[in-house]
Amino acid sequence: MTFSLLEKVVEKKNITMKKIFIILTLSLFAVSYSQKKKEIFLFTSFREPATEGLYLAYSEDGYNWKGLEGSFLKPEIGSSKIMRDPSITKGADGTYHMVWTTDWKGGNGFGYASSKDLIHWSKQEYIPVMKHEPEVINVWAPEIFYDDVKKEYIIIWASTIPFRFEKGVEDEKNNHRMYYVTTKDFKTFSDTKLYYDPGFSVIDCVIVKKGKKDYVLVLKDNTRPMRNIEVAFGKSPLGPFEKRSKPLTEYLSEGPTVVKVGKNWLLYYDNYGSKNYKALSTSDFVNFEDVSSKISLPEGHKHGTITTISADILKGLIDKK
Repeated sequence: MTFSLLEKVVEKKNITMKKIFIILTLSLFAVSYSQKKKEIFLFTSFREPATEGLYLAYSEDGYNWKGLEGSFLKPEIGSSKIMRDPSITKGADGTYHMVWTTDWKGGNGFGYASSKDLIHWSKQEYIPVMKHEPEVINVWAPEIFYDDVKKEYIIIWASTIPFRFEKGVEDEKNNHRMYYVTTKDFKTFSDTKLYYDPGFSVIDCVIVKKGKKDYVLVLKDNTRPMRNIEVAFGKSPLGPFEKRSKPLTEYLSEGPTVVKVGKNWLLYYDNYGSKNYKALSTSDFVNFEDVSSKISLPEGHKHGTITTISADILKGLIDKK
């Protein structure tokens, strides 16, 4: 081999090694960036008797949840000073908005607070959405949903107004219907309107966006002896919702929430009749598989919702304790 030819071989090898080095460097950077951007599931909750406030659990796979120690927001508003059914969503700007039940009975509104990191919270506010209804019995389980089409938030909840609707099997003080308001800034709200009236007492509704003009309403039939979870379908997050399903769960179930994990949706619910949290998996909200044996939750976990957080926010939550 001539010296000239040897130089060319070495030069070619050097170029190849440089290419390999660049590819490896870019690959490592991509992995590192992916890990940084990876979002973690966060489940809100409370503990009976609901006086301690907001509890949180996190999961990397959406099935197995680890509780974060202690409360992250103590309830300060409402006559009962409790926090039940904390519902949270992340806005387009990354701010987390949360609403909750402030009173088991009585009261005409729900609680609201916001946070960027789930540690430092805005001042708690009481939103009196049913103040125009002097006979209202309760405001239960407010659920917050971000409408990315209209760029506004929809908040739905269950209330009983005696003798407002046709009497069913439930007592007049337990004949719930769903109501709603909308807001863009949590400072001004639309007028309260009826959201969902299936002809019987209904509570614990959750809005799910399945696709473009394709929405699912998860609901609890609150009549005896049913008290189980069903779904209905609509083309808008404000309904109307039709084609109500048959019961999906056992009797005495409540507090559903839904999260997308991979290609499927997980529907979590509290089967308080057996004192167990359970879950169903579905790709279409028509066919469901019981995956309760695959989930694990902290002891005492109660009605909440699931959102996502970054690894940095999770680190802050862990370090706080």
